[in-house]
Amino acid sequence: MYNLKDNNYNVNVRQDEPKLKLWTSAGLMLTYNCPAACKFCYYNCNPQKKGLMNIETAISAWQSLKDLAGDSAKIHLTGGEPFVYWEHLQELLKKANKMQLGKIDVVETNAYWAQGQTQIRERLNFLAEHNVKRLKISYDPFHAEFIDYEKVKRLADIAMEILGPDRCQVRWQEYLDNPIDMQNLSEKEKQAQYIATLKKYPCRFTGRAGSDLAQQFADKRPEQLEDQNCKKNFLSAKGVHIDPFGNVFSGVCSGIIVGNINQKSLAQIWQDFNPTKMDFFCVLFNSGPVGLLQKAVKSGYRKRRLYVDKCHMCTDLTQFFFDNGLLRPIIGPVQYYT
Repeated sequence: MYNLKDNNYNVNVRQDEPKLKLWTSAGLMLTYNCPAACKFCYYNCNPQKKGLMNIETAISAWQSLKDLAGDSAKIHLTGGEPFVYWEHLQELLKKANKMQLGKIDVVETNAYWAQGQTQIRERLNFLAEHNVKRLKISYDPFHAEFIDYEKVKRLADIAMEILGPDRCQVRWQEYLDNPIDMQNLSEKEKQAQYIATLKKYPCRFTGRAGSDLAQQFADKRPEQLEDQNCKKNFLSAKGVHIDPFGNVFSGVCSGIIVGNINQKSLAQIWQDFNPTKMDFFCVLFNSGPVGLLQKAVKSGYRKRRLYVDKCHMCTDLTQFFFDNGLLRPIIGPVQYYT
């Protein structure tokens, strides 16, 4: 297990200053492919997206997180939709179990696959027998636009029976108890439901949310965001997400690559990560996305009149940089931005 002083940023700051936290959590994004294309998806997943994290990459990330964080290490499996590749997911869990890597904190799903009881029971029993602590079922008006309510309800009921309430979570339960028939609403009615949902459960305006939902909530002029840097976001992030190609995203900053575990171990990426010594990250660290505006405008970016927050601005800017071939390979991958 590493100590805070092992990080290159931490060794150069005063004892009383905030330190870069140890990464103790890693979300392994097995794929960008998903049967849904939710308007708020942080990673722009949809049925056309490609990519599958190979077993060796997943195991390497898992082992490296354990090296980094010791017994505090937590792994969750996500996507996209990890059940799209059920046999691959099985293989990963079997190998991790054989290697005694420990428990999976969460496996996420939208329940698109939950057709028949026999299959559901077989899969849930497999998860229960292979060190999965909790199944998280995603369900809300965004998912309801693509996933049939009956499948979600069926999976949730059987999961409660097999796994028990402590090992099954529906996010959000109130929409399962009071479903909204999103698939038969007009576009205007859907928009009203999106707005109502986000007022109750705010989302991050990154990924597809930054393009498809943000303008409904944008109320801040660029100058109102001038004092909002990303220092705390980088330093306080306790975890990362790792995409199918090994790209590492700090905290919730999707689409901004801090390293790749196929080139360097996760522990080494954390050890080397010093945002004050990396040009792009240094701007975000000290000035936030507003610090990127001038470069973007000089390159042809048309500044919006209003933004929701700094994450919305950052998402808009990084999409512009990607579309214009700028700041590669930090801004990526293709699967996120297209």
